[in-house]
Amino acid sequence: MRHVSTTLLISLLALLPIQAQDEGEGNAESKASFLTDHQSIAPGSTFSVALHLCHPKGWHSYYRNSGGIELPPEISWTLPNGFEAGAIQWPVPKVKEGDFGTSFIYRDKLTLVVDITTSDALEIGSTAAIKAEAMWQICDTGCINEEREFELQLAITENSVLDPGSEELFKQARAKLPTSSKSWTFSATEAKESVTLTFKAGDDFAKLPTDFIPDQPFVNAASKGGKIERDGDSITIQLPRKTTDAFDEPIEQGNAISGILVGANLSALVPLTEIGGDRAANTHKPEPAGFGKLFSILGGMFIGGLILNLMPCVFPVIGLKIMGFVQQAGEDKKKIVLHGVTFTVGVMASFAVLSGILFTARSAAGEAVGWGYQLQNPWVVIVLMLLMFILALNMFGLFEIGASATSIGGNLQSKQGLSGSFFSGILATVVATPCSAPFLGAAIGAAIALPAVQFFSAFGSMALGLSAPYLILSIFPKLIDFLPRPGAWMESFKQAMSFLLFATTGYLMWVYAGQIGLDQILSPIFGLTIIGTAGWIHGRWNLPNRSKRTRGIALALTILLSATGLLLAKPPNPSALEWKAWSPETQERLVEQGTPVYVDYTAQWCVTCQVNKKRAYTDEVIAKFNEYGVVALKADKTKPSEAIERALGGYGRTAIPVNVLLIPGKEPIILPELLGPQDVLEAMANLDNE
Repeated sequence: MRHVSTTLLISLLALLPIQAQDEGEGNAESKASFLTDHQSIAPGSTFSVALHLCHPKGWHSYYRNSGGIELPPEISWTLPNGFEAGAIQWPVPKVKEGDFGTSFIYRDKLTLVVDITTSDALEIGSTAAIKAEAMWQICDTGCINEEREFELQLAITENSVLDPGSEELFKQARAKLPTSSKSWTFSATEAKESVTLTFKAGDDFAKLPTDFIPDQPFVNAASKGGKIERDGDSITIQLPRKTTDAFDEPIEQGNAISGILVGANLSALVPLTEIGGDRAANTHKPEPAGFGKLFSILGGMFIGGLILNLMPCVFPVIGLKIMGFVQQAGEDKKKIVLHGVTFTVGVMASFAVLSGILFTARSAAGEAVGWGYQLQNPWVVIVLMLLMFILALNMFGLFEIGASATSIGGNLQSKQGLSGSFFSGILATVVATPCSAPFLGAAIGAAIALPAVQFFSAFGSMALGLSAPYLILSIFPKLIDFLPRPGAWMESFKQAMSFLLFATTGYLMWVYAGQIGLDQILSPIFGLTIIGTAGWIHGRWNLPNRSKRTRGIALALTILLSATGLLLAKPPNPSALEWKAWSPETQERLVEQGTPVYVDYTAQWCVTCQVNKKRAYTDEVIAKFNEYGVVALKADKTKPSEAIERALGGYGRTAIPVNVLLIPGKEPIILPELLGPQDVLEAMANLDNE
């Protein structure tokens, strides 16, 4: 079923490479340059600059709308007073179909042009410094984030003078830009799963446009499932729209559309066009599922409920419960069936309570609430990650959940009368809950977007799936003889299911790393390890057959280690220390300008480096950085770098961590390998004499 497939897809994401490895391409790195089309500029004039990127063979960067979660290029400016930078002018990208949807990319080379206007009050004979920090992402089998700092010095003259050396590059770059859409009038409407753009092009398009590249996420290109049609001089473009995310949750849609209209001989910019129609019906109110889709959801939920009966904490008691029905009813067939129905009512009532709580929470937060929105909060992500991890450890057999509840079931079951069967049905739901994570998560994902009646019907279908074996066996008790006998295969099945949860934990760890930063992810990894140790101690020594003293010590250690793991895994406080990418050129330029520089030679695989970052950069240290205007540079040696090796050799070092404070006009100050805040403060005390 679709929701089960989505869960498997999400789990498998944890197994995919997040960052490109040194396989085949070696150290993939783009060559970047920053150019201007003028040798000098006049007051009140406009000139252009360009970020020119040459990607490694086989790699690509992204359009302003990457089509997925990839990052497009960004440029941050530091300009003289009165200067103003315009928007990035984006060339027409290529459409690439990948494993997870459509992307809009630039292969091999990319030139981004930006126009800058100058102030009227510039002094003739002076110079203007144009500074830019550019960041972009390149991808192949994995993705790498790259960044550079650039600076241009332009003379201020009475008349602007073009630079003939860059004329050809700017000419080629502008030739790849889409043109203005002239006086065309656009209108846009939307249906549930598409956006329709209409305009009158006259004779400008002798042939139909070949594609439309959207600027907004979750809208696909026209060439990927849409269509382009002509009616007289009007052209209609239908664009497929994604309505749910990877968790089957509704996507908050934008209220306008823009992009690039691509033709055989003409590409044109489409300005931001408001989408008409009743958007509230599409965004905030759940749409009823059609008969086919609803039947698929109900069938999937029913099968999910059936599968819960195969869990080791539920399956072994099926036969015992059915025999209890037989004994309580004195082997009267009608009474046996009545007990089975009563048991089913107990299961249904339990699911009604659970789904009622969920529906109330959804209604309180708005009709469009769902897991996709919650995952924007790192606290929600860490709680879900810990829950998946603990359930995975339980299913792998490190410790048990639900064993005591199963034994209680025998007592409830032995209770005479229909009330005993009813409460046994409630108990079956409670006992199944710890084992239901691989299926319950997918069920919620499928049901959360449905309106009330279908929402409760979906959970009712799962309840029927869970209770069906009991009901059928109460009607046909002789079928008990055909049930598979509990055995070693039960434990193997349970452990196999744990790997799905481990994969989900890994995926959530990836999401968490994106929220808190890759530099901060080591602590949560250690936190999960400590929590796993706590689970092992609990499962090994906090058992009924152990002495009271042993169980007490085990419980205390379990609580202590769990609390420690939680503290390590929680979202970190945001750091006020801003690290910039190191390069020999950046370091040299800053020192020549009289700026003190602090360089951290580090790597992701260097544990001591990560410990230093946790210990050394306190609020007091960061305040000193800001007070003295120290620029912090990070020289990342996660991948081999000849430039970093040469720099370390200059300090007589070969291994990291190495932290160096560079004060203009003084010898470099090399700090201790194991770094504390006092070490940094003592080094920076040398700046007091400056």
